Amino acid sequence: MEQVLLQNQESVLAWVSDKLAVAMRQGEDIILRDFVVSSASRIYAGGGSNSDNPSNLGVSDFSLVAATLDSNNSFKFTEGLLGENKFGTSPIKSGYMMLSSTELQPDFDALQGQGFSSVWTYPSNVSTMPTEYGAVLNVRILTSSQAPVARGASKNGRDVFYNFVCGKQAVTHVSQDQYSTKLIYRDPMYSGALAMNATLGIKFAQGQAMTQDTAARMLVSTSAYDPQIV
Repeated sequence: MEQVLLQNQESVLAWVSDKLAVAMRQGEDIILRDFVVSSASRIYAGGGSNSDNPSNLGVSDFSLVAATLDSNNSFKFTEGLLGENKFGTSPIKSGYMMLSSTELQPDFDALQGQGFSSVWTYPSNVSTMPTEYGAVLNVRILTSSQAPVARGASKNGRDVFYNFVCGKQAVTHVSQDQYSTKLIYRDPMYSGALAMNATLGIKFAQGQAMTQDTAARMLVSTSAYDPQIV
């Protein structure tokens, strides 16, 4: 008997698969984010000027967390960038990575001239990542809208930001059963009315591990700016 195509799902499938694949990777990031928030030892910022506990980030907080990781023999993620003959640029030290919220970007901008270098003032952008915002001393900053924030949790009711600073050997991702995530698609069968629809989903088989807790610190801070409701 000749089979008849009851539904053409290819265009819809391609669109949904693209969106679902992005959600899958974001899901991985959120799982790892929540793991490091619960596992990493904390340093509370005190170098800021907002008189809160913790305070907003000051240059001394970056110096303290970098010195702590250096004292624990952590491995830096990046090599330094040597100065070049370009106006408005400066050399960048070898650095640890700090994962922060996009909401703290005005705080970093306020540290211009006090040790903060925007990614646009690096002598070269070859080794930078799309989410990299800048660097302070030995810490290079990546920002994300998915970074962990505890709303209204400070002493004075400000939002509290969890800035994860780590060396190379701090965290690892463990794939189970020889895979970490799978995008699963089962196509529709056209032999009967009960099997017309496709199945599309994602499955996780992964774990995270803190391989060396001395190589990671959670730098907890507030913002220098009161939140604005828009």
